[in-house]
Amino acid sequence: MSDALITDQNAKPVKYWHWLEDKRIQCDLCPRFCKLREGQRGLCFVRGRLHDQMVLTTYGRSSGFCIDPIEKKPLNHFYPGSAVLSFGTAGCNLACKFCQNWDMSKSREVDTLADAASPEQLAAAAKEYGCKSIAFTYNDPVIFHEYAIDAAIACKEQDIKTVAVTAGYVCSEPRREFYQHMDAANVDLKAFTEDFYRKIAGGDLHTVLDTLQYIRHETDVWLELTTLLIPGENDSNSELEQLTNWVAEHLGSDVPIHFTAFHPDWKMMEIGSTPASTLTRAREIALATGLHYVYTGNVHDQQGDTTFCSECGEPLIVRDWYQILDYRLTADAYCPKCDTICAGRFDEQPGSWGAKRQPIRLAKSMLV
Repeated sequence: MSDALITDQNAKPVKYWHWLEDKRIQCDLCPRFCKLREGQRGLCFVRGRLHDQMVLTTYGRSSGFCIDPIEKKPLNHFYPGSAVLSFGTAGCNLACKFCQNWDMSKSREVDTLADAASPEQLAAAAKEYGCKSIAFTYNDPVIFHEYAIDAAIACKEQDIKTVAVTAGYVCSEPRREFYQHMDAANVDLKAFTEDFYRKIAGGDLHTVLDTLQYIRHETDVWLELTTLLIPGENDSNSELEQLTNWVAEHLGSDVPIHFTAFHPDWKMMEIGSTPASTLTRAREIALATGLHYVYTGNVHDQQGDTTFCSECGEPLIVRDWYQILDYRLTADAYCPKCDTICAGRFDEQPGSWGAKRQPIRLAKSMLV
């Protein structure tokens, strides 16, 4: 739990909670099950108890908006080359010592939320700026569940797709409601041991694996995975073999996975950056396991950026970082050489947003 008390400002009543016999209320959104007295916040910082009910304190507020290439989420098989309007709020329901967005996800200051937009304003802005989708990212959208869902509903009315960039740490009932409204998700599979999740991420692995199987087999959401490889923590051959074998067996060979490089941050400053050779080794292990689409990230690696045909190995989408250099898929997403379909969601032609990043401001003044 957080020691910061909740006030009436911007507090929106939410569901997924129940009373306990000792007069506390329990949050049932994620497996932390925070038990709160009046005025207390959960560990995520943004949900808490006010006037004997659970509230969300960041509805309609953001740490900032930016238009990114969709490949930066990372999603390589979801409308490649398109622009995505990205935003997050503050707080997180995990406690990763290596967090690469700690200034937002670990924030305990509402001053971080310097911009604001209603769900309808978000959808209108995405339309105005020519974005194919909106991404709930930077911190986990699970904790601003209601805001994300309302934004997704507004986006569908404007024919804008919605993307969740998440750690997958959520209970089954809110998970079911959440993914009814999402079009794509990149789930951060942080490691493949309970020990790592317990000691370094502050969560548990089995919940995340359950979420992955739910998304893959019980929804129409396009799914990709990301694993940040931390030297000496989750990058051994044996762990990578176990992880990729599990993905192949339980999710299928067509689910893309991105191995990305760690850099020293937050509470893990003593560990060095991930060598490029580690990412290459992880990619080779995953391909040998039978996964069809394996990528490397946070390093310059054109081979690891490129989408290859799963059957004949033909380069289908050649990338350099987030820039598409060559696009050879047919209009209906088949390999032009062997006529094998490429798994994903594609338009007839790729987007033309390129690698640029464009911060934007949606609110004329901060909500108070």
